[in-house]
Amino acid sequence: MALIRRCVPLLAKAVKIHPVATQAQKIHRWVAPTLMELKRREDKLGGKKVHPRNTYLEWNLEAELYAFAQRLNEDFDPDLLLQAFTDRSYVIKEEMKQKEMEFAIKMKDNRELVEIGHNFINAYVQAYLETVLPKFPLEGVKGVRAFLTSEETLADVSRHLGTKDIILAAEYPVDNFILANTFKAVVGALLDSTGEERAAHFVRDFVITQLQGKDVNEYLPIEDPWSKLSQLVEKDGAKLEPRLIGETGRNTLLACYRVGLYVDKKMVSSGFGETVAIAKEMAAREALKKIFGTEDHMKPIDFKLDGIPKPNAQARYQISAK
Repeated sequence: MALIRRCVPLLAKAVKIHPVATQAQKIHRWVAPTLMELKRREDKLGGKKVHPRNTYLEWNLEAELYAFAQRLNEDFDPDLLLQAFTDRSYVIKEEMKQKEMEFAIKMKDNRELVEIGHNFINAYVQAYLETVLPKFPLEGVKGVRAFLTSEETLADVSRHLGTKDIILAAEYPVDNFILANTFKAVVGALLDSTGEERAAHFVRDFVITQLQGKDVNEYLPIEDPWSKLSQLVEKDGAKLEPRLIGETGRNTLLACYRVGLYVDKKMVSSGFGETVAIAKEMAAREALKKIFGTEDHMKPIDFKLDGIPKPNAQARYQISAK
């Protein structure tokens, strides 16, 4: 202890503490009222107006389209790519201007390419899902496909690809409908430019990968999992038997029950719940996941299939009542 007391003064001299100079932030009292008044006047005039980039003097549409194709590492036909970014509303607006100026320039909108891209995306996504989810019911595959090809999903993909500022439309900013249609048109332009394989890889990389981190079971609504599981088990000539294999906190707010499902005296799944009925339902859902090959610990979906997948022709489980 005596040695420590002797060392403390020496350490205090060796270590010099330098105070940190802090400068108080000075904000004048007039700043906040001024900003509020400017915001009020802006809202009175209709809010802040956002002008599209293609209205600026330094805008070069040809350079933007070239840069878009290079970013995606795709070989687009320049005319088809320009057509893919031309919305019908923009063509109508330009035709009205040309009538006033008494001259006409023919422009093609992207409606034809949208239809081509829409059909290709739906067909490819359906084939891909049937290949990577071979045991999943068709109702579930259709639900996943509906999510991947929905307007919201395709618009989000289109927005992140940088199409928003290149799209030629009558109004700005463009809505999700135009964004989604533009993405479909881009797929259609790529299909006509380089063929099915490149278009398939494009859809795989930007649309199919939206399933990353998603639970595909959420897109298969099952109202009564116990009845559906019983039907599937009875088709194989077996009998499903639920058993209460654990409980805790009975007659309390923290009650928890565990129900196991047995087939031929072998437990196939178990589930937990605050009531026996809920635990039984959860156990049935877990058993259905095992049958469909979509358990929580399932192998990740393969996002590297090449070419156009050709799913094996086999009987799938039908969840909807016949």
